[in-house]
Amino acid sequence: MMAALETLHRVTVDETDGGDRLDRFLARATGLSRMRLKGLIETGQATVDGATIEDASARVKPGQVITLGVPPAAPATPEAQEIPLTVVYEDEDLIVIDKPAGLVVHPAPGNPDRTLVNALLAHCRGSLSGIGGVERPGIVHRIDKDTSGLMVVAKSETAHHFLADLFARHDLERGYKAVVWGSPKSNAGAVDGPIGRSRADRKKMAIVEGGKHAITHWRVERRFGAPPVAALMDCRLETGRTHQIRVHLASLGHGLVGDPVYGRAPKGAPAAARAFPRQALHAWLLGFRHPRSAEMLHFESNLPSDMSELLDSLERI
Repeated sequence: MMAALETLHRVTVDETDGGDRLDRFLARATGLSRMRLKGLIETGQATVDGATIEDASARVKPGQVITLGVPPAAPATPEAQEIPLTVVYEDEDLIVIDKPAGLVVHPAPGNPDRTLVNALLAHCRGSLSGIGGVERPGIVHRIDKDTSGLMVVAKSETAHHFLADLFARHDLERGYKAVVWGSPKSNAGAVDGPIGRSRADRKKMAIVEGGKHAITHWRVERRFGAPPVAALMDCRLETGRTHQIRVHLASLGHGLVGDPVYGRAPKGAPAAARAFPRQALHAWLLGFRHPRSAEMLHFESNLPSDMSELLDSLERI
């Protein structure tokens, strides 16, 4: 069956609509509800004369061309699917998973099933106490499809609220291993740059004025080549924004090996590194307080085999 495609609406503001709110104008033009439009606008689905806009209350002007992308609807209820999982820890309140690269966390347009949520619904069948009145796993954070590593998921309403609050307050420990092109001159540092939707490309994130506060601390662990063609870095998140490490390291001029969006292989890069099929990023460390016992939990994950093989190939240059 052919996958449903995004619907694009393109409308021009006329004189009679000038000064109206963006969401109200689009409601008349598309027939969608203002609540639905607010969600689409705030997730970067609307552009004005080619520039992404995320403010539903912005006033439109005559002659402006408004484009709205409407993704196809996702299934209302994810299906439980038997998908192998690497479970690092589990009790009645939560489960910690070592997610492989390639596994999407939540059903969405383009990935309607075979996700981590589908797998957890099968794995935790009968042990989910209900979140928001529905028997479902509580996703309190996500890592990209092509990033591997540790994730914690709530199994109860109480754990969901507790963990969501920890993440909102950034009161936990998260560490990532990243393989980047080139190498910073210093051994350690931090990037403090607000992250938001790119003005030029609504599918990308960027350091932008008015974006969400974001800080990444980094340290170089190994350099490969002389001068370095790549480096292994340890990154610690003080905040947790969409694509934060990928955007922040790219802003230093050291994008991730294998990142098709923010990284670019330099001239003369080793063939094995150029061919690496995903962003070389692994969530190796996760630490947080247990919602029931208040005990501090600490988990570590070894590099997956593909990243270990990548480092081995870089050692040989």
